Amino acid sequence: MTITIGIACFVLVLVMFMQFKIVNETDITSIENMRETELRTELANWKSRYDDTNAQYEEVKSTIEEYKKTKESNEETEKLVDDELATVNMNLGKTDVEGEGIIVTLRETDNEEISQINADDLLVIVNALKLAGAEAISINDERIINMTDIVNIDANTDNLFVRINGQRILAPYIIKAIGNQSYLESALVGKGGYVDELRTIGHDVTIEKKDKMTILKYDDEITTKYIQ
Repeated sequence: MTITIGIACFVLVLVMFMQFKIVNETDITSIENMRETELRTELANWKSRYDDTNAQYEEVKSTIEEYKKTKESNEETEKLVDDELATVNMNLGKTDVEGEGIIVTLRETDNEEISQINADDLLVIVNALKLAGAEAISINDERIINMTDIVNIDANTDNLFVRINGQRILAPYIIKAIGNQSYLESALVGKGGYVDELRTIGHDVTIEKKDKMTILKYDDEITTKYIQ
């Protein structure tokens, strides 16, 4: 037992002596320098990765901003196109419209000596309203547009009737016009007013001012044969 303990102590002392020798021979500064170099290298690597990641982030951010601007531009363009299309459709009579104006009602009389109201009478009134600044006109809810036809059918017989936009229209004729009420009314009554002429003949014609009324849209397709 004594011998074993002695050998163990000798081995322990030998190991300790070798460790001391290794420590004394080790260049601590070299180890620190090596660690510092490794840290700098690792730090440089991380900085390079950060720079690459940041560059990618900025690129993606720039792309997103471009997408946003493009989207906003497209939305703005789409809105402008929609507004322009709505204006065009309104001017073409393809949308219902509301506003102030007048309603002119022409009724037939039982007096056989008085000629029937015909397409020519309606055309004169419509043209007078247009000249007075009417923005929308309809006759018996048939919207009057630039291509509207107002014609007499069977004009040489006792079965006279008026056709508007291809539809048969019978009295009473109710003409709606949106615009300045005073201008519209003045165009039909007073000196040279056609409504006054019709009244003088004996026709029953009334004019009513409306602060708000609706004129329906033109339902048929607008087609052309020669415009290219």
